[in-house]
Amino acid sequence: MENKNIRKIRKKLDNLDNKLLKIIKLRSNLVDQIIKNKKFKKDIVDNKRIKIILQRIKNKSKKMNIDSNITKRIWKSMIKGFIEYEFKNFKKR
Repeated sequence: MENKNIRKIRKKLDNLDNKLLKIIKLRSNLVDQIIKNKKFKKDIVDNKRIKIILQRIKNKSKKMNIDSNITKRIWKSMIKGFIEYEFKNFKKR
């Protein structure tokens, strides 16, 4: 038998997942705008910006008392996913 508290917490996690999906949709829309403004496929990966983003997330994670290893893995995965998305959706001009 499932614990009632676990069920309640999982319901909250499901609601939070729905909110995250909406945020990812907003981020996808912004990435679509970025794609339209890039002239060359070689411009998709910006290692300098990636390094800056990961450092910023690490610093903010520490300030918010979040395990920075978790946020680093999440952001690296998200960045990789959006880079793949950009390559897939990039149109030559």
